Amino acid sequence: MVLTIAHRGARSLAPENTLVAVKKAWEIGADIVEVDVTVTHDGHLILLHDDTLIRTTDIRSRFPNRMYTPCSTFTLKEIRTLDAGSWFIATDPFGSIAAGDISREELSSFAGIAIPTLEEVLQFVCERSWKINIEIKKMSPSMKNFPITDAILDLINMMQVPAESVIISSFVHEYIRKVHVRRPDIEINALIRDLGTNSRTYEFRIYNADARFITEKHIADANEHGCRINLYTVNNREDMLRFIGAGVRGLFTDFPQDLIQLQKFSGK
Repeated sequence: MVLTIAHRGARSLAPENTLVAVKKAWEIGADIVEVDVTVTHDGHLILLHDDTLIRTTDIRSRFPNRMYTPCSTFTLKEIRTLDAGSWFIATDPFGSIAAGDISREELSSFAGIAIPTLEEVLQFVCERSWKINIEIKKMSPSMKNFPITDAILDLINMMQVPAESVIISSFVHEYIRKVHVRRPDIEINALIRDLGTNSRTYEFRIYNADARFITEKHIADANEHGCRINLYTVNNREDMLRFIGAGVRGLFTDFPQDLIQLQKFSGK
């Protein structure tokens, strides 16, 4: 079975990178939940994909003069005042509301939810003996000297999170090299766009690559070199089947419910 990796939580069914989306990914049976981690101005680790808060919060009304400034210029207290769920109701980004895939009760619970801290999400994962992929986002220029790798590992150590419950990934490969030096027992994944010449050194054991640029031959070559490939972001069922047949290790998807169902009924 290919690993079902819920991209930013079950983000087709709940607002991405929130506890609600993480909980939904757990409820539907995803193998791993993937989240994006960055840092606030006062050094708190939070879940957020974008550099700014404009797409996934109500910052326009809360901080209209700062809505295009990086999230790293906001304190945790400021970020906690933002509504990170109503945008999903208003935009229906995956058409799941229109399709009737989300109940009215669930929708009503989205309004007013906050951006979570990494600690809150790790607590949820640990309580269920589940697994999380923490993608470390590249630091903004104002926070470039912040030791985010150490901060994440310090939190994992403080919470006594089992190594088998954590994967750490990043496009900034220096981050994951630091993880490997300090905690070689924690799995690291190198995020890449494709498997071009720069990646053919196969420095890392596991690569998370962009499905748009990966062929079956790329996957076979990596496997022959003792490496495994996870692909992002695969939402089409035909693509899911094709990549499963090609021998990928896992698929990041915004529709983990579809991948789970597909593998259940196809026997793959």
